[in-house]
Amino acid sequence: MNSDVHSVLAVTKDQKISSLISLLLVQPVFDLKIVQNINEARLCSSEKFYSIIIIDSSDIEASDFAIDISNSSSVVMVLVPSENFDQISYRMEPYGILTMSVPFDQFYFYNMMKAAIAVSYKIRFFTNQTTKLKEKMEEIRLINRAKMLLMQNLSMTEENAHKYIEKEAMNRCVKKILIAEEVIKSYG
Repeated sequence: MNSDVHSVLAVTKDQKISSLISLLLVQPVFDLKIVQNINEARLCSSEKFYSIIIIDSSDIEASDFAIDISNSSSVVMVLVPSENFDQISYRMEPYGILTMSVPFDQFYFYNMMKAAIAVSYKIRFFTNQTTKLKEKMEEIRLINRAKMLLMQNLSMTEENAHKYIEKEAMNRCVKKILIAEEVIKSYG
């Protein structure tokens, strides 16, 4: 396991669950915050990013809150009473929400946390990849716009406009996007 600190937000009114989570998720591996209601959880999750959010589904709003935050980069895990596990689990699965039946033993909880950490790393990896792709697409869009402006204002062919941007970037030891931005500023 990596040496990262995993920030965890736990939402539960149940003192037994709260105590067990506090006992198992200790520093320096975990930075744990426990709140007792969904409103506090909403506030906390809006103020800080938590890599894992654990929600006790005993609160009626818990399932809705879990679904609401499932589109974030946090791994969401819902604690579900064993008698309702199948029903709630099937509802949560399409949103990528992990479910765990309660009561639970320490070994089961430990394995679910390992799974949540693994998913957290995957989410972080794909989020970084998505960000890089968005930046690359924006760069391509700006360069294409700059080429179009060079073609319109200096009667260059697309090939010549492309070569101009590349050559200027090489000569000045800067990225092509910087040249494209300058072209856009000048002619756009």
